[in-house]
Amino acid sequence: MKEKVSVWFEVSVSYKKMQEDGTEKKVTEIVTVDAVSFAEAEKRALKEMGSIVRGGVDIKNINPAPYKSVFFDEKDGEKWFKAKLTFLSYDEATGKEKRTNSTYLVQADTFADALRNVESVMDGNSGYVTANICETKVLDVYQR
Repeated sequence: MKEKVSVWFEVSVSYKKMQEDGTEKKVTEIVTVDAVSFAEAEKRALKEMGSIVRGGVDIKNINPAPYKSVFFDEKDGEKWFKAKLTFLSYDEATGKEKRTNSTYLVQADTFADALRNVESVMDGNSGYVTANICETKVLDVYQR
């Protein structure tokens, strides 16, 4: 399992996709790109999608991703899951437990694989709780 910390953007791209029956249908997909600005995110999404899609690609939307870390599966899992982890710490000044949430994007084939991948990256860190894992609509992740 490889972790990449960066600035990520989720880019909605629209293009004509070949269907199983041979017809083309216009679809909108989400790709995640590693970029430092909206302009770079747009440029990278167009370049990456343009190399695998016949015809034109339109950018519909660009948003900063709610995660800073992406966990890549060595087996190249087919799906992407968003994992919300709650880190627990003790505030000695107030004497209270402090909770901090962090969101990660995790590559895996199944929900169970995603949970295992999170646990493998967090191995040795006992101060967290897996609050939520859900499948996303992210088609692919393009890193630098």
